[in-house]
Amino acid sequence: MPTMKAIAVHPHVPNSMHVRDVPEPSIESVPDGRGVLVEVLRVGVDGTDRDILAGLYGAPPPGADFLVAGHENLGRVLAVGPNVPGRIRPGALVVTTVRRPGTSPYDQIGMQDMTTDRVYYERGINLLHGYMSERYVDDAAYMVLLPESLAETGCLLEPVTVAEKGIRQAFEIQRRLRIWRPRRACVLGAGSIGLIAALLLRLRGVDVVVYSRRPRPYLNSDLAEALGAVYLSSSATTLAQAAADQGPFDLMFEATGYSPMVFEAAANLGTDGVLVVASVTGGNTMATIPADRINQGFVLGNKVMVGTVNAALEDFEQGVADMISAEAFHPGWLARLLTTRIVGLDAYQELADHLLNDKAAIKTFVEVKSQA
Repeated sequence: MPTMKAIAVHPHVPNSMHVRDVPEPSIESVPDGRGVLVEVLRVGVDGTDRDILAGLYGAPPPGADFLVAGHENLGRVLAVGPNVPGRIRPGALVVTTVRRPGTSPYDQIGMQDMTTDRVYYERGINLLHGYMSERYVDDAAYMVLLPESLAETGCLLEPVTVAEKGIRQAFEIQRRLRIWRPRRACVLGAGSIGLIAALLLRLRGVDVVVYSRRPRPYLNSDLAEALGAVYLSSSATTLAQAAADQGPFDLMFEATGYSPMVFEAAANLGTDGVLVVASVTGGNTMATIPADRINQGFVLGNKVMVGTVNAALEDFEQGVADMISAEAFHPGWLARLLTTRIVGLDAYQELADHLLNDKAAIKTFVEVKSQA
């Protein structure tokens, strides 16, 4: 059986990242002639990959003891099955979504990102192999086309969709207010998701404050200010003072990875505001919070808090549109997020080292196949 290289882990075994030979994928493995064979170009990594590498979670496909890593993908179509839509053809640049349908009613109508199933299926995360291999095959229904202008930055689309979904949900929820238009927003955290959220909000004409721990100037603060956002450090001002000086905040987007900040944000959200929580925190952090003040503020101020994880196909499609707009209004900005390139699948140890130890990187990615 023909094989190819892939970077994999043994889930729940810390620091088990390795390169291995895996079977070549087959278009025929996808039913009804809808299979698409994709050559992988770049795969980004994030905190989820770091936690899987640390052995905190993740699960291999049934019958396997390893999980091919990576869910932030960019590739080029090599071949298509007979029933693949004509818009997907060899040579096309594509990103493939992460979660696959389960059994809940939401899964059955294409809203698997909102599944109520206790077990979910996500490529490179849970029960399905990821994209950190030379090639993969998937159903055309889960593929999103990108223009060649995004060939360098397309591996950012999946993290873009995390922010897209959160912002979309904020607007959907706030339709209850009929005339709600956010004027001021605060993004908590200046990592990749926080900076991308700031970008999307600026593209929508919202005044943005990026609030993070490290004092300016450094690359992340420079990127926020390049968008016309205000960057504030928690070492110099409190969030309450930032809200008093820059707010009130109609929308707050929490992406710090530090759960106590959720409650600090909740205490400083403006009337009729919405707080989007994007951090996935798997620890046991405890905090003392002003519970009565937060509760009273939400009740009397008609405030909302909503969590966001994974993304729908529409978020991927909107993400492509917004990335194109970003190149028009902020040329080169997205490429500056790609701080750390790992060349080739054999460099898995370098990748693991960056995942676990590199605190300065905004986005680390593996260059699986050079586009030169």
